[in-house]
Amino acid sequence: MAVEDWYKQLPIVTRLYVTSCFLVTAACALEIITPFNIYFNARLIYQKWELWRLLTNFLFFGSLGLDFVFHMFFLIKYSKSLEEGSFRGRSADFLWMLIFGASLLLLIAPFVNIQFLGSSLTFMMVYVWGRRHPYVNLSFLGIFNFTAPYLPWVLLAFSVTLRSNAAVDLLGIVAGHCYYFLEDVYPRMTGRRPLRTPGLVKALFPGDEGVRIVRTPPPAAPHAFPAPGVVPAPGQDPR
Repeated sequence: MAVEDWYKQLPIVTRLYVTSCFLVTAACALEIITPFNIYFNARLIYQKWELWRLLTNFLFFGSLGLDFVFHMFFLIKYSKSLEEGSFRGRSADFLWMLIFGASLLLLIAPFVNIQFLGSSLTFMMVYVWGRRHPYVNLSFLGIFNFTAPYLPWVLLAFSVTLRSNAAVDLLGIVAGHCYYFLEDVYPRMTGRRPLRTPGLVKALFPGDEGVRIVRTPPPAAPHAFPAPGVVPAPGQDPR
């Protein structure tokens, strides 16, 4: 498949987010802008009114190298899986999930030393995907098997082992769990849905089908979307 055809087949929200990430990261690499102009800084945002930082800090993923390719692969894999899976025909709801997660991360960000929150937002998607695919079996580097809900914790442990900033992953887990509880658990408990998508967001996607997918426990998941280095366990479809 040609790259152009593959790009056009990406669902709309995933395509726009990935494109924005590439453009901003490339602009920094070409020195059109600098990371100092776009990172999250509460003082500059709320005192100097540099409001663009509320958005741009989610769009920068470091230098254009192997690490950037890894992050984009990771982002596309899980964003596309969610938007074409449990959010199929509901791109407005998917965008609202990202807005909720980004807003929550921005509220927490002043209390932690993290300037760019794109990786945390991606980790939130991983958490939600794992929760909505509880019967998918994965294997980490062929060493041990686990089900999808444990994927964020396995990746967190891996980050700690590599001495990476675990706070980035933990923020994503917190945001993902808050969304999962308020959207998937709380409505079943009370019959109320506090994260109902606003009409203004729905108006951006007039072609949405508006059909919510009811998730029932299947005997086995036909497809798994593992992270790099995480492969389906033997007997699982690797697609």
